Amino acid sequence: MGGESNMSEEQAGASAALNLNRVLLVDDNPVNLQVLYQALEQQGYELLIAQSGEEALEIAVAAKPALILLDINMPGMDGFETCARLKEDEATREIVIIFLSARDQVQDKVRGLQLGAVDYVSKPFQFEEVVARVNTQLELKRAREELRIMHQKADSLLLNILPRSIAERLKENERNIVDSFPEATILFCDLVGFTPLAAQTTPAELVDFLNGIFSKMDQLVEKYGLEKIKTIGDAYMVAGGVPDHHVDHACAVADFSLDLVRQLPRLSDQMAQPVKLRIGIHSGPVVAGVIGEKKFAYDLWGDTVNTASRMESSGAENQIHVSQATRELLGEAYTFEKRGGVSIKGKGEMETYFLLNKKM
Repeated sequence: MGGESNMSEEQAGASAALNLNRVLLVDDNPVNLQVLYQALEQQGYELLIAQSGEEALEIAVAAKPALILLDINMPGMDGFETCARLKEDEATREIVIIFLSARDQVQDKVRGLQLGAVDYVSKPFQFEEVVARVNTQLELKRAREELRIMHQKADSLLLNILPRSIAERLKENERNIVDSFPEATILFCDLVGFTPLAAQTTPAELVDFLNGIFSKMDQLVEKYGLEKIKTIGDAYMVAGGVPDHHVDHACAVADFSLDLVRQLPRLSDQMAQPVKLRIGIHSGPVVAGVIGEKKFAYDLWGDTVNTASRMESSGAENQIHVSQATRELLGEAYTFEKRGGVSIKGKGEMETYFLLNKKM
C-alpha cells in the first residue's frame, strides 16, 4: 500500500478519522471560493470554506476533511506554510492537498510537491479539470483506506493464530522459525466426562459448552500473560515463558490454574451442568516453532510437553497435578499435597504433587 503500509497506530487512527466525502476550500478570494463551491457541490461533496491559512489549520484539525484545495498567495500564512504545518501535525498529516494557484513557475510546483501536496493546478483553470483531479485523488484515498483496513484485518487474524512476536517475524519474511527454550512451563487441561457428555448432547450444544469454557480460559491466559498453544478436542494447552521468556513462567501458570479451579462453580452454573477438569503441569526445556505454509500453527515439542500431558492424564478431578520440576520452581510461595511416587506412562515412577493454593 505504498507509503501508508508502515503507518504507526496513531497515523492509522488519524487516517481512519478523516471524512472521505469532506473537502476544504482555502482561498482569500470570495469569487474563487464561490465558483469552486458550486462546481464541487454538484458532485455531492460536503464542503468547508477557509479564507486564510490560519483558519484552514483550525478547520482541518476540527473537521478532518479528506482533501484540501489550497491557494498559495494569501495574506498572513501563505499556502506553502499552511501545507507544511498540516504535514507536521499528526492529526492532519494524512489529508490530501492539491495546490490551486496563479503561480505557475516550475519551482513553485516542485516546492508544493516537496511539501507533501499530491497535485498542483495552475490558475486560470477549467472547473472540469479541478473536479476530475479532486475525484481522482479521493478515489485513490478511498482505495488506500480500504487496503489499510484489509491489512488491519489480516494482522488481527494473524494475531489470533500466532503470538505477536512470531507474527511480526513472519511479516518480516522470516521463515523456518524454530526456537529453543531452556526453561518453560507447560499446562494441559482436559474435561472430565466429556465423552459421555458428547453422546448425550447435540453438536451445537456441545460446541456452545466447549466455547463457554475455553472462552473463560482464554480470558485467564491473557490475564496472566501466558500463551494459548492450541485446543485438541476437549483438551486445552497453555505455555508460560514462550515465545517471550520471563523468569516467573511457572508462577504465572500456577496462578492461572488456581484461578481456573476457583472459577469452576461459577462456570458450572453458567453452563447449567457440572464442569470438571484435570490439570497437569510440568516445567523444562522445549522447542517451539511455526509449522505449515498456508495454515500456520505455532507449536511446542519435546519431553517437557509429553510429560505435562502425562501429568494431566494421570491427575485427578478438579486437581492441579504438578511435577517435581515445577514444584521446585514454585518454591515455598505455594501449598502442595505430596502425592508420592506415581507411575507415569513412558517415564516410570515420578514424585508428583497436587498444587493446593498460593500463600498470602
